[in-house]
Amino acid sequence: MKRAASPGPADPPPLKLRRSAEASAKAEAGHYVRLKSALQGIAVRPRARRDVRGWRRRAVRLLVIWCAVCQLVTLRAAVPARIVSTSPSITETLFALGIGDRVVGVSTYCRYPEIVRTLPKVGSFLKPDAELIARLRPELVIVHAGPHDVVRQLGSLGMRSATVDSGTLPSVYSTIRAIGAAAGIADRAEGLVADLHRHLDRVRSAVAGRTRKKVLVIVGRRAGTLTDLVAVGRGSYLSDLVEIAGGSNVLDGSGLPEYPRISMETVIRLAPDVVVDAGDMGDTPADRARRETATLASWNAQTAVAAVRQHGIHPVVSDAFVVPGPRVVEVADTLARWLHGVDVAK
Repeated sequence: MKRAASPGPADPPPLKLRRSAEASAKAEAGHYVRLKSALQGIAVRPRARRDVRGWRRRAVRLLVIWCAVCQLVTLRAAVPARIVSTSPSITETLFALGIGDRVVGVSTYCRYPEIVRTLPKVGSFLKPDAELIARLRPELVIVHAGPHDVVRQLGSLGMRSATVDSGTLPSVYSTIRAIGAAAGIADRAEGLVADLHRHLDRVRSAVAGRTRKKVLVIVGRRAGTLTDLVAVGRGSYLSDLVEIAGGSNVLDGSGLPEYPRISMETVIRLAPDVVVDAGDMGDTPADRARRETATLASWNAQTAVAAVRQHGIHPVVSDAFVVPGPRVVEVADTLARWLHGVDVAK
């Protein structure tokens, strides 16, 4: 391939073109001089100088406002407009993160906040219904890891999903972060996690140095009876919260399952100072009040239980105790009050 010849000195332009160029240059120079003179005139006038400074300040303020608006629009666009939750803890986390208005479907057992009771239901967290979810046309579906195939089913329909863990206190934090990342609000999620840590640290400090109470937590039983008891063992978020609130889980021994089944004979042998019973709460406020009274009466009949003699029976009426989500701080506050009479919330 031949190289292009290097350009040599340009031929001088014809005389007519040179004169035209010289005239243009003089005209441009004259325009520049007049412009410079005008600007100098502005610079020497104090009032004009103040006007310029005021205009600049107004321009800067407008620019700041415009940038803030652009950031808000970008954030709103980044957050999925339609989100489906498949468990109470996921739903509560979405609302705690400030994007509850984007939730268009929830699980059968979602009750908090109150507004979610009116939203379409998509099955339980163990068996989310892909068909019901698809009908809601979500941009993001959040599910728990579990024995279901919904993630693959949603993927085959071109729907985006995120999977989170559950059951432990660390998983409460990891779920918040995972949802924040999936929804495009990671910074907000980190802020919520930091708030929860700070609150739980306050509970620890409030009960520090006090004698630990032996605590038994019941999360399941046959309705209306004290049989087929399901208690809280090691590894559960409730066991961690008992520890934070100044208690000691009587079923925290190694080798026990996370939620062991026990009998009344075992309860008597364990001799807990406090029994927290979340096994039969009911759905409506009236139903919960009735069951709270019935639960207390059932336990008080068991005079061989140490907690009964020490007036340490506490029926649970808040489903925060059975939902490992942002309301864990409310549970810790309640436990600290029941165990040590400490009111951390004040």
